[in-house]
Formats: sequence, C-alpha cells, structure tokens
Amino acid sequence: MNQIINMSNLVIIPTYNEKENIEKIILKVFSLESDFHILIVDDGSPDGTAEL
Repeated sequence: MNQIINMSNLVIIPTYNEKENIEKIILKVFSLESDFHILIVDDGSPDGTAEL
C-alpha cells in the first residue's frame, strides 16, 4: 500500500561526509516535539556516511 507523506511533516537532511556528525543531527531532530518523517539524502560520501 502506498503511503502519502505530508510534506509539512518531512525533515530532509542532505549529507556529504557527515559520518562524524549524522548521529548528533538525527538525535537533535528527534528531540523536536512534533510528528514527522526524516529523509536523509547522501551524495556519495567517501567517508561512509551512507553505511550508517
């Protein structure tokens, strides 16, 4: 079944070489008092960000 995501409740996090920071960023976003989805987009980071 297709799920429709309300774009006003979508947090988009673009990343490039953020392996050392991505966990902190995600935890900070999850600390917000709101209902939302997170979309993390990695642009081929050579540091392994996408593998996390």
